[in-house]
This record gives sequence, C-alpha cells and structure tokens, in this order.
Amino acid sequence: MNITLLVFFHSIDDAKQELMSKTYQSDIRPVVGDIIHDPGFHPKFHNGYEVAKVTIDYSNDECLVSLAPLVVELHEISFEEYQEHLAAHGWKSVEREK
Repeated sequence: MNITLLVFFHSIDDAKQELMSKTYQSDIRPVVGDIIHDPGFHPKFHNGYEVAKVTIDYSNDECLVSLAPLVVELHEISFEEYQEHLAAHGWKSVEREK
C-alpha cells in the first residue's frame, strides 16, 4: 500500500506556510496517535510528529496520513531551513487548490 505522509507547517505570524508530502510503500498502516519518524524531520525540531488523521482509499491501495501541524519558529529553526531539510530528504511541495 502507498502510504503518503502530509505535513503542514507555518511561521509564527502565518505569513509563510507549506504543505509537503512523502510517499512510502508499506504494509504497515499508521493510526491516529502513532509517532512517525523520517530523516527529513529536522533534529532541531522535535514535537513527536504525531499522526492526526488517517484516510484510507482501498480502491487505489493508498493511505493518506496527516501529521499534526507545525509552527517552526517556536523551536529555533527558520521556516526556510525546515523546508530545505524536508526537500533534501525526498519531501515534495503539494500544490493546493485556490
């Protein structure tokens, strides 16, 4: 099953925000409350990366996993540094509909 992780993060004043995703192939399906680890999560920022929502689409053999939203500057890391670290580890920006 394709497991797609989604993480939304923003700056303190919400002037900058980003939704990024990364897809894994796995037989393990996360549940709400699980803690997810990924090398893209910056070591300066640890809040547990808790699973907030799981949506399963059996017809497409896909599982969407929303992680708890992150406010990056509360943890002494800039928005840009966090975004670059995720991208360097295979995370991709998600275009949102307007």
